[in-house]
Amino acid sequence: MGRRVIVAALLLVASTMGAAAQTATEPDIKPGEFIAAASPQPAPEISFDGLDGKPIALADFRGRFLILNLWATWCQPCLKEMPSLAALQASLGPALSVLAVSEDRGGADIVAPFVARLGLDQLRIALDPKSDAIHTLHVRGLPTSLVIDGDGRVLGKVEGGADWDSDEMRATLAKLLPPGSPVSAPVSPQGR
Repeated sequence: MGRRVIVAALLLVASTMGAAAQTATEPDIKPGEFIAAASPQPAPEISFDGLDGKPIALADFRGRFLILNLWATWCQPCLKEMPSLAALQASLGPALSVLAVSEDRGGADIVAPFVARLGLDQLRIALDPKSDAIHTLHVRGLPTSLVIDGDGRVLGKVEGGADWDSDEMRATLAKLLPPGSPVSAPVSPQGR
């Protein structure tokens, strides 16, 4: 009996030390701020259904700079950031694409009226009602956005709601976009 208690205590201490070490190696996450990848890695091959029912794959965006945004209609920080994503997409259209992937389990029946009500027609909307992307991408919470370059490599991420059309975020994106992209264009007042 005493031996089992000692083994159990050692396992508990070892698992606690392992969790502390894992936390210590993760970057200091500040909600809404871009965290650069230490070494850009290829984005996984995942696909979704569009609001129109047609398939959308990440591979469809090869050659384009992509912001892959995971969100849900019930997520308050998501609702707050969606207009800034739409404003960014509208102002930088040719320079980047935004793919906003809804994690709502109700699919198009829930998402389509929401998108129409908020006037998010500038955004390409996809559906992930089984939350496959959350599991594949190891997402910790919503909203989470991945910034993916034209070669399909994840350059970094933003966890938590962000003001995508702010001067600060535009400056961050300007460093990541290919030279000559119109990211330095003036920020529209609607994006604020």
